[in-house]
Amino acid sequence: MTDGPEPWQPGSGPAIAGKRHAPATLRNRDAILAILRDELPASGLVLEVASGSGEHAVHFAAALPALDWQPTDPDPAALASIEAWRAEVDLPNLRSALLLDAGQSWPMQQASAILCINMVHISPWEATLGLLARAGAALPLGGLLYLYGPFVRAGVDTAPSNQMFDASLKARDARWGLRSVEAVEAAAVAHGLILDRLIDMPAHNLSLLLRRRD
Repeated sequence: MTDGPEPWQPGSGPAIAGKRHAPATLRNRDAILAILRDELPASGLVLEVASGSGEHAVHFAAALPALDWQPTDPDPAALASIEAWRAEVDLPNLRSALLLDAGQSWPMQQASAILCINMVHISPWEATLGLLARAGAALPLGGLLYLYGPFVRAGVDTAPSNQMFDASLKARDARWGLRSVEAVEAAAVAHGLILDRLIDMPAHNLSLLLRRRD
């Protein structure tokens, strides 16, 4: 089954106002972390775009204490959830959440690496184009832009669950839907980003590792 977005649930543990829980996070966070351990720099600032509930930020910041983690989201309710999780764990390397829309001007201009999980398919294509453009400007040479989620690929059969998920996304918003790896790769090149690796992930998802090359 596709590891796609699910309805928010109340956070576990002591009740904290605004805290959300995304069930998919528990299923994918360790598989993603295994890749990040190998691919992220030893130190520096990691900018997470579209942090959602904030659970990924908490998990990754705890596991990678040498990196500063900057969560962001365009949704005020998501920002409140991130801050609720952040208050609970009190990690020194987890920064306060910032309002950031991938397709608009960003509040920060530089990052050692950029992470974006499960956003590309549940936002207009313009958001992905904005992400690629601003990542290309913000990353150092060799810097990583990590994308995770369901995609389609030329010459590769799309899993039935992903086909159904794509149809449900488009029914919710005609601007949404699974993007092709080739479309993302082509758009990235214009901003100095090259698809370095593509990794198959559980539940018919992919990790796209793009790096700044010029």
